[in-house]
Amino acid sequence: MADIQGSYDDLFTAVPGALAALLDEGDVGGSVAVFVDGEPVVDVWGGFADAERTAPWQRDTIVNVFSVTKTMTALCALVLADRGELDPAAPVARYWPEFAAAGKDGVLVRHLLAHTAGLPDWDGPVEELYDWPSATARLAAMAPRWEPGSAAGYHSLTQGYLVGEVLRRITGRSVGAFFADEVAGPLGADFHMGLSAEHDHRVAPAVPPPSRDEDYTASAPGRDAAPASATAFRVRDGNSVAWRRAQIPARAGSATPVRSPSCSR
Repeated sequence: MADIQGSYDDLFTAVPGALAALLDEGDVGGSVAVFVDGEPVVDVWGGFADAERTAPWQRDTIVNVFSVTKTMTALCALVLADRGELDPAAPVARYWPEFAAAGKDGVLVRHLLAHTAGLPDWDGPVEELYDWPSATARLAAMAPRWEPGSAAGYHSLTQGYLVGEVLRRITGRSVGAFFADEVAGPLGADFHMGLSAEHDHRVAPAVPPPSRDEDYTASAPGRDAAPASATAFRVRDGNSVAWRRAQIPARAGSATPVRSPSCSR
C-alpha cells in the first residue's frame, strides 16, 4: 500500500485509505485536508510531485486547481456585494461601459456569476490569455451566443475575466491582488491567482493520462472535441510558466489544502 504522510482523526481513517488506493491504482500523487465545523480532521499527502516519480509529494506541494479558482473569484464578488459596492442585479456596463458593445447592454452581473451571459467560449489565441487588457477587450467586443439570462452554459474560462474585470473596475485592483489582500491573506490560505517565482519549487505539474503526452487536450465527458469556436488547451499550456504567472481567474489558481498544525492522529 502507498505510504501516506500526515495526520487524521480516527473517525476519518477512510480518507487516507482512499488516497492510498488511488495511488496504488496508478495516480502519481496528491493531498487531502478536511475540516468539520472549522476543525481540522484530516491532513494527509502521498505519492510524487512529478511524472517521473522522483520528487516526493510534500506537505506544501502546490498544484493548479483549475476550476476551483472560479469559486474564489466569485467569493471576491460576494465580498464586494456584501459591502454594497457591487449590485448583482445591475447591468455589467454600469461598471464596465465598453462591455455594452454587440448587444450586451442587458447583461447583468448575476448573469456572469450564473454562467448565463452567453459568452462561454474563448475564441482567441492561448497567448492572449496572459495579457489582461487584450483578453478583456476581446470579451467586451463579443456578441452573446444566446439571449443573456435565457439559458445556462458553462463559462469554463471566460467567467474569470468577466467577473474579474468588473471587480477591477470597482476596486482598481486586479482580482488576484484583491483576493490576496481581502481573502487569502487574512485567512492565511496558501492560494494564489498569479503564482510568483518564489513558489515554483513547490509546484506539481499536471500529468496527462497514461499513453498521452503534454499535447493532450481534455474534453467534457461524452464530447469528442471542443466547439470549433473554442480554443483547445493542452496540458502543456497549463504547465507553462506563463500560465502560472498570469491571472486567469477561472482556471489558473494555484493552491495547497488549507491546513492547521493542530490536527491530531
